[in-house]
Amino acid sequence: MTSVAEFVDATWRRAMRPDPSMTVSEWADRYRVLSQRSSAEPGRWRTDRTPYLREVMDCLSPSSPIERVVMMAGAQLGKTESGNNWLGYIVHQAPGPTMAVAPTVELAKRSSRQRIEPLLTESPALRDLVAPARSRDSGNTVLSKDFPGGILVMTGANSAAGLRSMPVRYLFLDEVDAYPPDADGEGDPVGLAIKRTSTFARRKILMVSTPTTAGLSRIETAFLESDQRRFFVPCPHCGAFQVLRWERVRWSDLGIPPEQAVYLCEACEQPIENHAKGGMLPRGEWRATAEGDGKTAGFHLSSLYSPPGWYSWGEAASDFVKAGKNPNRLKVWTNTVMGMPFREASEAPDWQRLYERRDLPHRHRARWRASYGRWRRCSKRPDRSRGGRLRARQGVVERRPPRVPGRSPATRRLARTGPAVVATVQP
Repeated sequence: MTSVAEFVDATWRRAMRPDPSMTVSEWADRYRVLSQRSSAEPGRWRTDRTPYLREVMDCLSPSSPIERVVMMAGAQLGKTESGNNWLGYIVHQAPGPTMAVAPTVELAKRSSRQRIEPLLTESPALRDLVAPARSRDSGNTVLSKDFPGGILVMTGANSAAGLRSMPVRYLFLDEVDAYPPDADGEGDPVGLAIKRTSTFARRKILMVSTPTTAGLSRIETAFLESDQRRFFVPCPHCGAFQVLRWERVRWSDLGIPPEQAVYLCEACEQPIENHAKGGMLPRGEWRATAEGDGKTAGFHLSSLYSPPGWYSWGEAASDFVKAGKNPNRLKVWTNTVMGMPFREASEAPDWQRLYERRDLPHRHRARWRASYGRWRRCSKRPDRSRGGRLRARQGVVERRPPRVPGRSPATRRLARTGPAVVATVQP
C-alpha cells in the first residue's frame, strides 16, 4: 500500500507541477547534444553559433504569451533544429501530447530515424525518458514516442487519418509549403492539424518552411498575418542597425569577382567582409515591422545571415550569377537563399485578379450571349458558306428567293432548287 500511495502522490505532484521558467534556448544550451547523423557540427548545442534562433525558440517557451510561431527562412539556417530543440524541451520539461507533421509519411519516418532518434539517444537528459524501441510494449515506434506525461506522434500531411488521430497541445509543422493542397479529400492539412489544438488554452504551434511561389505559399500567408519580425544587425564600422538586403551585396561595380562579394553598409557605404558576420550576429536583434494579431510571432531570415563557415555572401553572389535569367534556377535561388517566395514572370493576369473575376457580372454574360447570337445568325447565311465566300471573291453574290410561309414541303423544295437570281457586283 505504501508503494501505491507513493506512486499516486508522485503522479499527482507531477500533474500539478507548473510549467518551468527555463526557456527553450536555455534548455538547448544545457542539455542538447548534436549527433553526427544529423549535424555537420556534432557536439553540444550552442545558441551563440546561430544567435538569430534564440528569440524564435524562446517564443515557444511556456512563459511566452505567443501562441503561434512562424518562421519563413532560407535553407540550412537551423530552423528545423530549433523545432527539434523544442521537442526535446517538451519531453524533458513540459510534457504533453505533441504532434510533428512532415510533408509525407515517408519523410516523417526519415525524420524520425535521422533527427528524432539521435535527439533522444544522444542527449543524456532524454535517454532514460523514452524506452528503447526493441523492448516489448515500450511505446517507442518509428512514428510514436511515449514519455512520462505525454506522447510524440509523427505523421505526414498527406494522411488525413494521421492528422486527426488525437488532440494535441504542441504542434510542429515542418516545411509547410511542401504539403499537398488536400489531405485525402478532407481539406487543407494545415487547417486539419491546427484543429487538433483547439481544446488547449495554452497551446503552442510552430510553422517553419522555405517559401515557394508567391500567392500560393502557406508560410508567406502565415507570415503576413504575424508581426513580421526582421533581424537587424549593426555595421562594424558605424554601428548603424540594418536588415541585410540583397541589393547591398556588391562585386561587379567594385571590380572584384562574385566569390569575393562584400556588403555595403546603407549608412556609411563602407564595405563589410563576410567574416565580420561573426561579430554582427550576436549583437543583432529582432524588430517587429507590423502590428499582427498579438498571438503570432513571425520571423523572416535569408541566407545572408548564415554564420561564417556555412554560406558566404560570395557563394550567394556566385549562385546568383549561375542562375542568370533561367527562371527555374532563379526560383531555387530566391526560395533557398533569399527565403522569399518567387513571383512568376508572365503576361497572364495575377492569380488574385483572376480569382476575383471568377463570377462575371450580368452585363458580361449578356454581352457574350449577344455576340454568340450574331455569330449564329451569320453562320446560317448562304453567302457565308464556303462556296459563297469563293463566289463573293469573284464578284458574284448568289441570292435565293426568301422562304414563303404556308407552302407545302414539295413547293418549298422546288423554291430552294429552282433557278437562282444572280446579281453581278460591280468592282
